[in-house]
Amino acid sequence: MARLSKPATDSVRRAESTPQSMIELRGLVKRFSNAAGEFTVLKGVDLTIKRGEFVSIVGKSGSGKSTLLNMVTGIDHPTEGRVVVNGTDIYTGVSESQRSKWRGKNLGIVFQFFQLLPMLTLLENVMLSMDYVDMYDFDERPARAMELLKLVGLEKFANKLPVLVSTGQQQLAAIARAMACDPPLLVADEPTGNLDSRSADTIIQLFEGFVSQGKTIVMVTHDPSLTSRTHRNIVISDGELIDETISRSLPQLRHRHMLEFTKLVEEQVYQPHETIISRNQSVDYFFMIRRGEVDVILQDRKKNDYVISRLQPNEFFGEIELLRGGKSIANVRAGDKPVEVLALHHSDFLRVINESPITAEAIGRIVQKRLEQKRVDDQRAENRKKDNHASKMA
Repeated sequence: MARLSKPATDSVRRAESTPQSMIELRGLVKRFSNAAGEFTVLKGVDLTIKRGEFVSIVGKSGSGKSTLLNMVTGIDHPTEGRVVVNGTDIYTGVSESQRSKWRGKNLGIVFQFFQLLPMLTLLENVMLSMDYVDMYDFDERPARAMELLKLVGLEKFANKLPVLVSTGQQQLAAIARAMACDPPLLVADEPTGNLDSRSADTIIQLFEGFVSQGKTIVMVTHDPSLTSRTHRNIVISDGELIDETISRSLPQLRHRHMLEFTKLVEEQVYQPHETIISRNQSVDYFFMIRRGEVDVILQDRKKNDYVISRLQPNEFFGEIELLRGGKSIANVRAGDKPVEVLALHHSDFLRVINESPITAEAIGRIVQKRLEQKRVDDQRAENRKKDNHASKMA
């Protein structure tokens, strides 16, 4: 994919932020008022998105995801909280005119319904963004617009009106327009919602190419096949963000249950090789790994430890004992580095699992697999013992 030339940077007032962060939301609240009264759409959202990340945002209708995007793009104003995008606090001491100019130079927006001007050609639609913020010399703009249309495969359609090309081609033209001023951040609201699977794949490939060049992309989508191709998948429910470890560990869980778990879990940190669960002891928590590795350890009859499984971030443990009752079948301890886990009390875990048959079934399959693996490991240990005994007798 061709790399586009960089425009001159603007002189918008900068705000203190983490250099690696493209977006920082702190305590973000949005309330609306109507004849029925006041209601809160965003409830104290905290979120950091790093430069160069490809992030998807999902949530049911009315969850607040579109409102969240509007806060990031400066289209709407937060009731409370702070929004820093590319180092700029876009609401504090910034006029609407200043914010509009900043948006044109720093942010590309791709809408579900394209929003191309119908009486302008595709080339003119792309040039319009450069005209609005007065970027690039006037004589350079047609060539740059054509360069962008070539990038998305539309150079042969440059002089056609939007109505004369397909919906997929209109969306490609909208992406070219969004990238006209070479913004560091691209925000897309359901960019493939009206496209067939082939066109949608073309769009995502383009996005992946932009990310490989260092762009940051935030995309709202309902399509699981697209979220699997992003670096992070942020889930929002009832105006609140769900802990990403929970959403990745238990993807079958209903969003309302994910949110409930987010509010109930305890963060715990274990030092290298520290025991988390001891064999033959009761288990009071369901654990999800946020950072680090966890070893599941058995002992042979000579009390020698051997690792039967090494669990990674977004995997879980403790479910066998909680679902089947009884005491722990193995020792579980931190790996070679500190481990951060989310611990959920057994009563909360069992209550929600009973309300979510799909999640219970998925966890049940993992339980069965782990039990089968334990039987295999036990048999191997027994065979080793017999072999050692036979060699001594020989």
